[in-house]
Amino acid sequence: MQDITLDLEKREITGKAVKRLRDQGLVPAVIHDHGKESVHVTATYIDMLKVYQTAGKHHPVSLKAGGVQYTALIKAVDFDPKKHLIRHVVFNSVKANEKADAEIPVRIQFAEGNEATPAERAGLVVLHQLESVEVEALLKDMPDVLYFDGEKLVEVGDHASVADLIVPAGVTVKTDPAHPLAAVFEPSALQAANDAAGGDAEEEAPAVEAAEAGEAPAEGDAKAAAEADKKE
Repeated sequence: MQDITLDLEKREITGKAVKRLRDQGLVPAVIHDHGKESVHVTATYIDMLKVYQTAGKHHPVSLKAGGVQYTALIKAVDFDPKKHLIRHVVFNSVKANEKADAEIPVRIQFAEGNEATPAERAGLVVLHQLESVEVEALLKDMPDVLYFDGEKLVEVGDHASVADLIVPAGVTVKTDPAHPLAAVFEPSALQAANDAAGGDAEEEAPAVEAAEAGEAPAEGDAKAAAEADKKE
């Protein structure tokens, strides 16, 4: 596994005053450490962005803050809804000998020599319906990605679900096995659905929220996101 590191500075500024930190090009963050008092920290925006782009929410990050080392997973990232910039990050400290929860990206896998599903090669459309799943595993067993077989998507009505994922030993998928991953549609059917909706359908980015203390709010909870922002 790639070694990802991040040096953090401890901070005393909390609440709405952290806006000053963002104005200085810093991202406020918090480390939750197994029920101990949360550690409030900052990093430069560029460093935080690089770590998030590389680690996602599934790859362990080696953190150093105030002379203390932590191994952590990114639990939540809060983005400015207008500027799409990171404005807060929550890290959860994890132990090598304990299982941890993480969000693992889901990817489609093709047979050797193919770059598309049989359905797509026949002019049909494969609509992807889930970008990641929640899993539980030891850090040494944590996968960077989980795949499903795209060769099974042949004709309209064919679909893949979480149960179709290829899961390595030591990994437990916690997302509902029946949750759809991808499905095959006629292009004309999708166009008709778009027209009925009043225009081209756009994929909606998943909402991600973070709080300064306690558990991060559930994703997709707009009200919780607003409350978290007020605390900053």
